[in-house]
Amino acid sequence: MANTQNVTEFIFLGLSPSQKVQKVCFVIFLLLYTAIVLGNLLLVLTVMSSRSLGSPMYFFLSYLSFVEICYASTTAPRLISDLLAERKAISLWGCMSQVFFIHFFGGIEMFLLTVMAYDRYVAVCKPLNYTTIMNQQVCAFLMGAAWVGGFVHSLAQILLVFRLPFCGPNVIDHYFCDVLPLLRLACSDTVLTGLLIVANGGTLSVISFVILVASYVVILLHLRTRSSAGRRKALSTCGSHLTVVTLFFAPCIFIYLRPSTTLSADKLVAVFYTVITPLLNPVIYSLRNADVKKAMKSLWVRTVKPEDKSRLS
Repeated sequence: MANTQNVTEFIFLGLSPSQKVQKVCFVIFLLLYTAIVLGNLLLVLTVMSSRSLGSPMYFFLSYLSFVEICYASTTAPRLISDLLAERKAISLWGCMSQVFFIHFFGGIEMFLLTVMAYDRYVAVCKPLNYTTIMNQQVCAFLMGAAWVGGFVHSLAQILLVFRLPFCGPNVIDHYFCDVLPLLRLACSDTVLTGLLIVANGGTLSVISFVILVASYVVILLHLRTRSSAGRRKALSTCGSHLTVVTLFFAPCIFIYLRPSTTLSADKLVAVFYTVITPLLNPVIYSLRNADVKKAMKSLWVRTVKPEDKSRLS
């Protein structure tokens, strides 16, 4: 970082140069971020408070919702505040911190979705041994492995960016700091660094996505031997998970497999995987899962109805 002292801060161009558009976006993203926090928090509280949601699938789902809140919080609050700011500046160290936490929580989510696919594979293909294989110790180990995997992935990304010399331009045509926009500002040859970023980010996303799709192909083939009722229930659960997987991995693969190319759609795609996907996670899992809807209704009755009775008395 000795060569980076010429640049002490970066300037974001943001989503749009229009002040009117920025004010409209401020209201929209404030509502979206509020919905992300409340929706995912509701899912976490529902799983924690319901005895009927004590299976490993819901254990992983509650942590996924927690990670979604953290992941969205790395970019959304900054985006919302910058939409009202004339000068959208972030310090060098603030930028590096944002890069680290984006890839830390994004990496955790990537590995956690893979773990959830394994959980569904065991539940569908080995139902008699499910509780034995996915016991409490195994679930805790898999969860810990997801967090460690996210940390290693993020550490590798930040080390690649940390060593780049920033000695000239400091304007980022984006609304948050990420490895690829920073790569384009470095005043040195970044071909090797770009390839390493592809290997760490893009290729890892592709491999994880292929493994996930393959696991669901195996599950679908196994479901042919099930009854129609069992098939519908398994397909509903797996369908929700596969939808979340596609919404998360498709934009990541689109962005991180081409470090040397900038497209006008990059900001829109980034909004999708940093804001829209965390927003849709609780919606998809609650609307398509009867057990979650029932548990949410029970939580509502336990928390709201007693207050109504106390007011009446």
